[in-house]
Amino acid sequence: MSAPVIVGYTATKPGRDALAFGARLAAASAAPLHVAIILPSEGRSVITPPDASYDRHLRAQAGEWLDAAEALLPEGTPVTRQIRAAESFAEGLIDLADEIGASHIVVGAADGGARGRHRLGSTTTELLHSSDVPVVLVPRGTRKLAADTPLGRLTVAIGTRPGADALIEETVALADATGASVRLLSLLPVDLPATADTAAIRTAGSTAASDVLAAARAELPDRLGAEVVVAEGDSIEDAVRGLDWQPGEVLLVGSSRLARPRRLFLGSTAAKMLHEVPVPMIVVPRTRTQEGEQR
Repeated sequence: MSAPVIVGYTATKPGRDALAFGARLAAASAAPLHVAIILPSEGRSVITPPDASYDRHLRAQAGEWLDAAEALLPEGTPVTRQIRAAESFAEGLIDLADEIGASHIVVGAADGGARGRHRLGSTTTELLHSSDVPVVLVPRGTRKLAADTPLGRLTVAIGTRPGADALIEETVALADATGASVRLLSLLPVDLPATADTAAIRTAGSTAASDVLAAARAELPDRLGAEVVVAEGDSIEDAVRGLDWQPGEVLLVGSSRLARPRRLFLGSTAAKMLHEVPVPMIVVPRTRTQEGEQR
C-alpha cells in the first residue's frame, strides 16, 4: 500500500476542491486518505484566553465539517478523520505528515481565485517554504470533475540544468502507483529586449533543452516511456498557454535550488507557470542521500 495522502480541509469551495482531488489521488495510488482540519492552538492567540467550552465547541464544529466532507466522497471511500490543534494550519499539516509518513499534502487555492486557476494564500505560501513532503496545489473548480476521472498523464517540468533526481523519483513512484503516462516538458521562452538576437538564443536554448530532456528521459525506466515536449513562447506564461492539458492531468515541478535540502521553495519559473496551468501542481522538495550530499 502507498503512503497516506493528507487533505488539508476547510469548509469552503477550495476545501472541497482539495478533497475531491485528494480522494482521486488516494484512490488512483491505492493510498490511505486522511482528511485533516487544523484548529488554532491555545497559544495561537494572545487576545482570547483559553476557554475549555470554546475549544469543545470548535472541535464539535470541526466534526460536523468532517461529516459533511465524508458525505461528498464516493460511497465506500475509506477515510481517516484528523482534528488537530497547531500554531498554524501549515504547521499542523506538516506535523501530521511527518507523524503518519504521508506521501502528499493536498490543499486548495486561496479565496478569490478564478475557476480553473491557482491562487496562493498564507497557508500555501507557508507550506511552500517549510514542507518536507510534496505539496499538491489544487486549482479552483477541481471538484467539478467526475470522481472517477483518472490521473491520465503526469507532465513533468524539467529545468534548464541537469539534476532533477528528486523530481524523477517522484514521477516514477506516482506513475507506477497510478498507471499514468508521462510527459517531460521543457520551457523555451524568449523574454528579451528587442535588440537581442532572439533567433540565435532560441536555437541555442532549444538544443540545451533537448539535451536536458534526453538526459531526464534516460533516467526513467523503460517500462514508462515518455512523451517529450519543448514548449516555446515569448514568456513562461505564453509557453504554458500553448500546451494542451487533459482533464485528469497533473503537473510536477521541482523545488527551487534556493530551497534547503528536504524543503520546498517555489522558484520563479514554477510561480509563473502556476498562474496559467489549469491542473493540480505537485511541488517536490529537494532531497539528499547522505548528510552534506545534496541531490
